[in-house]
Amino acid sequence: MPLPVPPVLRFLSLFQNSLSHTPTLSFPYLTLLRRSMATDSISPSNTRVGWIGTGVMGRSMCSHLIQAGYSLTIFNRTLSKAQPLLEMGARLAQSPLAVASQSDVVFSIVGYPSDVRSVLLDPTSGALAGLRHGGVLVDMTTSEPSLAAEISAAASAKNCAAIDAPVSGGDRGAKNGTLAIFAGGDESVVNRLNPLFSLLGKINYMGAPGKGQFAKLANQITIASTMVGLVEGMVYAHKAGLDVGLFLDAISTGAAGSKSLDLYGNRILKRDFEPGFYVNHFVKDLGICLKECQNMGLALPGLALAQQLYLSLKAHGEGNLGTQALILALERLNNVSLQSAAASPS
Repeated sequence: MPLPVPPVLRFLSLFQNSLSHTPTLSFPYLTLLRRSMATDSISPSNTRVGWIGTGVMGRSMCSHLIQAGYSLTIFNRTLSKAQPLLEMGARLAQSPLAVASQSDVVFSIVGYPSDVRSVLLDPTSGALAGLRHGGVLVDMTTSEPSLAAEISAAASAKNCAAIDAPVSGGDRGAKNGTLAIFAGGDESVVNRLNPLFSLLGKINYMGAPGKGQFAKLANQITIASTMVGLVEGMVYAHKAGLDVGLFLDAISTGAAGSKSLDLYGNRILKRDFEPGFYVNHFVKDLGICLKECQNMGLALPGLALAQQLYLSLKAHGEGNLGTQALILALERLNNVSLQSAAASPS
């Protein structure tokens, strides 16, 4: 049975209905909403949460909210990926609209910008169409900044709010609740959502709508070149006759140490290419980065090289592997294999 609507939202909904003829309602309504945020702290007793997208990242993230006592309504196109959450007590909805109609805050983390547009903005099945006044959309997909701004404007027109909050930290960060979260949108709304964000990781407010996406894209640019450096160093060490496991241990505490090395070094050695983050999705992210660079008149050759190497993985049918599979592209270029290094201690 759905939780009751928080008193402040019930009041604001009545306020909205009583003044629905007023063309300038949006501003005073949102002003009252922001004031209420200072006193109404989000908790499992007064906030119903919706979740759209229960894949590699979303499933772990959603589970933290359930374990904290929140009532969750979820939607995923592939039912099997939602099953573990249903067993934890989540309720299944048949569409994003149905999720939103039973939620005060709706999170989404899906694959591509086209998916984001579909699950949030579709007029017949999207979440915004089902969200009541005062509700909040939180999109955690890495997507286009312009789309984030569009979603924010559409939400505001309905006296709702939208936050773009893409994340970094991979599957381990999702499982451990240690993700870096980049938020764009109304800062007061972001602050009010902190009890939810804190269960997923560390929130970083980046600015106006779309700025969370810009920050995540800059993050992806940084990771892309870091991953190229990591796998090049590993191939070089292998060719030089070093024990690659010992090499990774040696550099991990020096200037070459990185989160990418910590997350993926041993996985590469073990030929573990299970996705913490899909190559397909990284190619998508880097493509968005290149598009934004073109709009800005920026030349970032390291980004372009990394995108081409990852694109080659996709061309070889390896798009559903994890981003650490970049080693395969470097092995092919050099006609070497680190397969034998997998047995070395690390």
